[in-house]
Amino acid sequence: MSEIYDIGYRHYDGPRLGRGYATRALTVHSLRGVFGLGRTARSKIIPFALGVIMLLPAVVSIAMMALMSRHGMAYSGFATYMQPVVAIFLAAQAPTVVAPDLRFRVLPLYLSRPVTIAEYVAAKVIAMTAALFLLLAVPLTLIYVSELVIDLKGPPQTKEYLGALVMALVLALLLSSFGLAIASLTPRRGLGVASVIALYLLTSAAVPVIYGTLYSAGNESGAAWAWLLNPFWLVDAVQVWLFSTTPNVPDGGYPPGPVPAVLVLVLIGIGLAALAARYRKAAAQ
Repeated sequence: MSEIYDIGYRHYDGPRLGRGYATRALTVHSLRGVFGLGRTARSKIIPFALGVIMLLPAVVSIAMMALMSRHGMAYSGFATYMQPVVAIFLAAQAPTVVAPDLRFRVLPLYLSRPVTIAEYVAAKVIAMTAALFLLLAVPLTLIYVSELVIDLKGPPQTKEYLGALVMALVLALLLSSFGLAIASLTPRRGLGVASVIALYLLTSAAVPVIYGTLYSAGNESGAAWAWLLNPFWLVDAVQVWLFSTTPNVPDGGYPPGPVPAVLVLVLIGIGLAALAARYRKAAAQ
């Protein structure tokens, strides 16, 4: 014999806001989590400390413009020069976006509502991409606004600034796709942090070894391809191709042509597909 108990749940008779609203809410929630908003003070230390570090080159560039009447760090080289800080930010915060839902197995709860795996993954990737883009765009914008206010000789470097913003968005999407995919392989945040930073260190260490070996053997054209193993230099190669900026690597730069751009698109697709596959598996458990 079965019985029905009233355990006090309140009925909801308001409007149904739909899947789009649910996806936006999940995106905002994930973005707030990246910066530790709504969480303990300890959760805010790393993201905001790294944000302050990213502002230091901007302060130096502004001081050079104000005191020496010349430009400081080039807009096109900002992301590559600051890549260790960006990589640490990605490694530290990507697991906070994906690990809790996997660890506490609440993914089926999200999917019990009209939110699909694709929308769930999109919300997570958009949040991480927005966070990385803000990390890069804020100091770039600060430098550009200061350039306009100080009014250096010659026209402002608007084209270089806008190009750097576009490539910052591309880099943020590339890093988010792969960073979240790697961090989602484990529900433990510590292992996720270690995995992401280990991949960055591996690519960073492999590039000079492969480049030096090929270059010393006289294969200069082959050595140029070694730079593309690192995501920051890969996106810089796309920037050189699109905006004709100065390469931020020595000895002639990157391979010519659109191949780096195609490679970026392929890698983003692979990262998104891997992340979606991981969540489909987690939802089925």
